[in-house]
Amino acid sequence: MKLKETALYLPIKQHLQKAGYEVKGEIKNCDIVAIKDNQLIIIELKLSLNITLLLQAVERFALSDIVYVAFPKQCPLYKKQVKQIKKLMARLGIGLIVVDFQKNNQYVDVISDPKDYKPRKNKRKQASLLKEFSSRIGDTQVGGSTMRNAGLTAYRQRCIRISQYLLTHKTAKGAEIKKAIEEPQATRMMYQNYYGWFEKVNTGIYQLTEKGRSELPHWLGK
Repeated sequence: MKLKETALYLPIKQHLQKAGYEVKGEIKNCDIVAIKDNQLIIIELKLSLNITLLLQAVERFALSDIVYVAFPKQCPLYKKQVKQIKKLMARLGIGLIVVDFQKNNQYVDVISDPKDYKPRKNKRKQASLLKEFSSRIGDTQVGGSTMRNAGLTAYRQRCIRISQYLLTHKTAKGAEIKKAIEEPQATRMMYQNYYGWFEKVNTGIYQLTEKGRSELPHWLGK
């Protein structure tokens, strides 16, 4: 039997009643309204987490400071991205309730209550972002590009400069390139051969690989 949205109502109502709330459904387009000691709670119900549910919940803040969304625990999106969904709800200040539908019973789980949210910054990732931003020469990528086309990082730009030098000089030592184009890590970058563009031809001497020669024009826009 296909689950209906109304199936969420009774288990949530019973859960709230046990906590001392008076509960009624469909009041002024609100799926569930619960009141206890002048505390007003609004809960919006859906069979799946989607933008419509979130928009409805945000709209309900005009009526109450305490707003929840509720959907089945079996919701595919919730099962795949529990952590991200919890963060999203916290960010929006929306409470989260899931109902676990088993064969003979339904279990209500209040995952989180509405509260003010101030996310902690990941200082390591922020530092990496700022480093890439400051190292990137110019604005090389259009926002929204796919990962395949959005690969012109600061590191690749540096490899391109080394490759351009090798394209005209055939072979060179890292120290020579370092001095010529002011790239202090030229030797290390060629040795690591991150993009498969460089190969050693003698002690400390490198040249472009066939892969490097064929791919370089793409990155130079030629």
